[in-house]
Amino acid sequence: MISAEEVLHIGQFNKPHGIHGELSLTFTDEVIELDAEACLICLLDGILVPFFVESYRPRSGTTALVKLWQVDSTEQARGFTNIDVFVLQSELEEVETAEGQTQEEEQDPTAWHDLEGYTLIESTTHTPIGLVTAVDSSTANTLFVVDRDGQELLLPAHETFIRSIDDEAQCIYLHHLPEGLLNPDEALDENDDE
Repeated sequence: MISAEEVLHIGQFNKPHGIHGELSLTFTDEVIELDAEACLICLLDGILVPFFVESYRPRSGTTALVKLWQVDSTEQARGFTNIDVFVLQSELEEVETAEGQTQEEEQDPTAWHDLEGYTLIESTTHTPIGLVTAVDSSTANTLFVVDRDGQELLLPAHETFIRSIDDEAQCIYLHHLPEGLLNPDEALDENDDE
């Protein structure tokens, strides 16, 4: 049996959406990403009952459309109207963001400091870019401070640009970076010419 201490209240089901048992879920705070194997806990007659999610579609900043397993009609979905919805706290802690980091790591810039001493490599050409000598988290955007043949470069420390990290070889493989990031002097020269 699931206890109240194990769950976190995330919102409430509203009216059914469509004719196939889909429900509108309004979140108390912001929309939480759910994967295909997610389990939502509903408070039914004073008992916390788990239901597996069949499909999940964010609709706005505070709502999503949810289809629960074996809830296949509007009539069945109506039984969930105004029902409080919870998730297991243990599941929420393990949910990974699209970039592959946990929410806690994503919000904590100190995790980037673990990559000091790693070599940045452009993944398509396998060309070394330079050595991460420091991580600057003093601004809103965390930056790698990179030594590139004696020249200091500042590159964004963001999951968007990272293809993979090899901890054993201490290498960070980057996707193709936007023009001008690796050769900022050239980008400035081009702008001066215009």
